[in-house]
Amino acid sequence: MFKSIKEDLKIALENDPSAESKWDIILFSTSFHGLILYRIYNALWYSGHKLSAKILHYLSKTLFHMDIHPAAKIEPGVLIDHGFGVVIGSTASIGKGTIIYHGVTLGIRRIVDGKRHPDIGENVLIGAGAKILGPIKIGDNVQIGANSVVLDDVPENSKVAGIPAKPLKKSNSKEKVCCKLEGVT
Repeated sequence: MFKSIKEDLKIALENDPSAESKWDIILFSTSFHGLILYRIYNALWYSGHKLSAKILHYLSKTLFHMDIHPAAKIEPGVLIDHGFGVVIGSTASIGKGTIIYHGVTLGIRRIVDGKRHPDIGENVLIGAGAKILGPIKIGDNVQIGANSVVLDDVPENSKVAGIPAKPLKKSNSKEKVCCKLEGVT
């Protein structure tokens, strides 16, 4: 868990231009605090302490306005920037290097048993207000525009935007996604 938090801090330092130091993030970033709390209640969930996990999940929703289900799987080194209104469902997974802005939902399209939420690859940028719905796969190095609604799989190295989201341009580059991408956030 501490390794995950260290990786989360590292990506925040690399991608949050308003953070002057690691102490800025540690002391004042409510999104970072919410992610730390998720790391704790996620560990509790998977160690069989589901009631304790649910209590901390409730606390996270109340304090930080982030609803990340305890069973969701988030790799180390993820940045949730301005996490207010972020919703991540129980069967969602998120790869390392991903940046998520406020108001993002990783949700369901319909109530079914089993896998219901999206799988997000590595180094993905998800713009503010985007909704990614259903058991779909978002490839590595994908950029999703603000307020987009993604209902289908997105191949790696792609940019999508709109309602419903459509491809903008396929990139041949595998370079790491950054928070300063034009035309996406």
